[in-house]
Amino acid sequence: MKIVAGIRFKSPGKIYYFDPENLPLERGMHVIVDTSMGEEYGEVVIPKKEVEDNEVNEPLKKVIRITTEKDEETRAEFKSKEPEALKICQEKIEKHNLPMKLVDVEYKYDGSKILFYFTADGRIDFRELVKDLAAVFRTRIELRQIGVRDEVKMIDGNGMCGRRLCCCSFLGNFEAVSIKMAKEQNISLNPSKISGNCGRLMCCLKYEQNVYEEKLKRLPKIGAIVKTEEGTGEVSAVETLKEVLRVKYKDGDETYYKKHSVNDVVVIKDAVEDEKLEVENEEDLKELENLERLEKVDEKNNANNQI
Repeated sequence: MKIVAGIRFKSPGKIYYFDPENLPLERGMHVIVDTSMGEEYGEVVIPKKEVEDNEVNEPLKKVIRITTEKDEETRAEFKSKEPEALKICQEKIEKHNLPMKLVDVEYKYDGSKILFYFTADGRIDFRELVKDLAAVFRTRIELRQIGVRDEVKMIDGNGMCGRRLCCCSFLGNFEAVSIKMAKEQNISLNPSKISGNCGRLMCCLKYEQNVYEEKLKRLPKIGAIVKTEEGTGEVSAVETLKEVLRVKYKDGDETYYKKHSVNDVVVIKDAVEDEKLEVENEEDLKELENLERLEKVDEKNNANNQI
């Protein structure tokens, strides 16, 4: 077992474990920690606790100190300079005619580095831009390419549910999402209904997916031939969470439907899963295929291009 403290650098954001040493850390405190990128300013979100050794990435970096009044004043001073830095960087981008969209700027707490976040369709040669910015600010400059999900997370907004976006309110990590999840959850495969503000598949498709996957393993597929107290019929629809099947029966020329609990059904012959996407028109199909492609590109690149 190891004693750790959970530190977060942005809210919402991923929580990282650090060695608290003998510091009296409490939730909400601000601290300076040692990272692979140098000293960073963070917030304690998990006070000291014991975790298993396999939950920790070795070597465990240390919490250097609880922030002092001077640390807070220095950070506030550089935070106040960010709007002007954003304006200057935008002017330099236009001067060099670079195909990139500046999203945000962040000063390191002590002013030793400035990070500029941007989006672009491909890789950007921004070496001359970095030289110009270094000449203006006379400190280390980092340009970091981010994905569209990170862009929306920085901008903020509300989702179609009416609530604040998950990525802006509590979501620490972006997990892989696929159109298959929407299909398995019986959600309409309409691109506008399963896409978020970022133009990618909604992150909330992931939330209940494990439950759907576990239940679908035990449920017959649409098209399966089953035997019930009513007779032999074909599964025409599945209510996954309720574990209820809608079964189609034929009585001569008459067709009728009845619902049955999966516990009251015997599967005679299961169906092969249909991989085809059922959409209303060709345009929706192309848009869905493009969404799937973009998801794979984002996952592969992780949108990280820096100096």
